[in-house]
Amino acid sequence: MTNNPVITDKITQVTANFYGLGIAPKILDILERMKFKVPTPIQLNAIPLALEGKDIVGIAHTGTVKTHSFAIPMVQRLVQKKGIGLVLAPTRELAIQIDEAFQEIARAFGIRTACLIGGAPMPPQVQALRRDPQVVIATPGRLIDHMSQWNFLPDSVIMLVLDEADRMLDMGFAPQIDKILRFLPRDRQTMLFSATMPKEIMNIASKHMKLPLSVEIAPSGTTVEKVTQELFIVKKEAKTQLLKKLLGQYHGSVLLFSRTKHNAKKIVRSIRDMGHSASEIHSNRSLVQRREALEGFKSGKYRVLVATDIASRGIDVAGIELVLNYDLPEDAENYVHRIGRTARAGHKGHAISFATPDQGHDVRDIEKLIKATLPVSKHAELTLDKFGEPGYQPGRAPARQSSHGQPRHGQSNYGQPRHGQTKKPYKYPKPKFYR
Repeated sequence: MTNNPVITDKITQVTANFYGLGIAPKILDILERMKFKVPTPIQLNAIPLALEGKDIVGIAHTGTVKTHSFAIPMVQRLVQKKGIGLVLAPTRELAIQIDEAFQEIARAFGIRTACLIGGAPMPPQVQALRRDPQVVIATPGRLIDHMSQWNFLPDSVIMLVLDEADRMLDMGFAPQIDKILRFLPRDRQTMLFSATMPKEIMNIASKHMKLPLSVEIAPSGTTVEKVTQELFIVKKEAKTQLLKKLLGQYHGSVLLFSRTKHNAKKIVRSIRDMGHSASEIHSNRSLVQRREALEGFKSGKYRVLVATDIASRGIDVAGIELVLNYDLPEDAENYVHRIGRTARAGHKGHAISFATPDQGHDVRDIEKLIKATLPVSKHAELTLDKFGEPGYQPGRAPARQSSHGQPRHGQSNYGQPRHGQTKKPYKYPKPKFYR
């Protein structure tokens, strides 16, 4: 980055509304009707720069309503300048949410949108493109499908947004994004937004931007301000029992994260057996099923929504009381996005994580990222565990036993130093994004 990050704290002290940011009066009226009173810090700092046509890398924790940071400037600039605004998103759900946010503002100007996502039939999307939309929201794979069939011609794109940019590249969309960027005009405005932005991703992204300004509201990995966190150390076989106790303790809506699709289905069955309404959302579910589950969760039809990390980005559901990490995420950065589903837009929320006794290393990776210690809790009615049995060392497998049950020649008992050796303390490796 060639520009210093834009400092936000001084500005937020003097601006308590959207006036003075350069937003057109007609859009201000729309925001007033939507009951948008006070801009979030990312909106406050990104909108004026975006309206000037600057390239932006925006980093703000989940729940700060980043979508309007680019939706407002994009609509206003498209009214003034002929061309297409293109928004790329990693998941179908996020793309749909962005499309809904755009329509609230764009409809008043006669600006049409098209939402191009996988899992949905092509013909309606082709019809939407034939109506000459000025805003196109798409997942990378489906956009390439339309480009290859000449349904979408990218040479009219004047504004590009990569939302949840790090997630798109982490999910393996880098080849698709590179392919899309090769066909886009060089003379365009590019904006990236995310809750986290590792240096590796920043370096890749900056190659496709011209003198980008970094708008960093919170350091990468920062969690939502008003979310409280706690950790239970529990054996795998005791997780269901602890979940039952917690669902009886909390009475609001619960977003529960599972690491795998198979486990998500099992958890849903268990929750229903406990007498609670629940549904699931993951990549094995069709688009119709995923939308029904999400709408049912929003409306209160389902009290618990069980999800894999596909739902940890961009799902905007108000009033989630509890986020429960039934399984810790594979990537520590996903922890930030998961717990950002609660305590949104300044409200309070709570996040609970289950960790098995052998996951001390995973917990430390999360703590390094968020720069905080997760408080370990006990439950009055259950006997819980702790990290590492006596002699346990993370990352070290037990010595293989001989047929008589004794360690093989040259091997030590698990957790014990070899004869004549001094046991050295284990040094935890830094997670990949710190290397």
